[in-house]
Amino acid sequence: MKSNETSNHTGCILEEEGGLTLGELCRACAVHAEHIIELVDEGVLEPAGIEATQWRFSGVCVHRVNVVVRLQRDLGVNLAGAAVILDLMEEIRQLRGQLNRLE
Repeated sequence: MKSNETSNHTGCILEEEGGLTLGELCRACAVHAEHIIELVDEGVLEPAGIEATQWRFSGVCVHRVNVVVRLQRDLGVNLAGAAVILDLMEEIRQLRGQLNRLE
């Protein structure tokens, strides 16, 4: 990009917009709906709504899907392993937060 060109980016804060539908999450993460459904079945994602047509996903889900995709692609981790890794990463994040509050 030349220095005199500008780039316009638009976005939204997902929690204020009611979250992403299944299709929107698929497009945001460049994955097929079947993969998202597997992540829900495995407990990696917890959408609001009962049926897939009603599901709404938070912005955190975009991050979780992208992490799982990278773990599977780059390290060959299976879905169950990716779920455990995500849980451990979240626990580490929480523990670091607690530690920072104590300091």
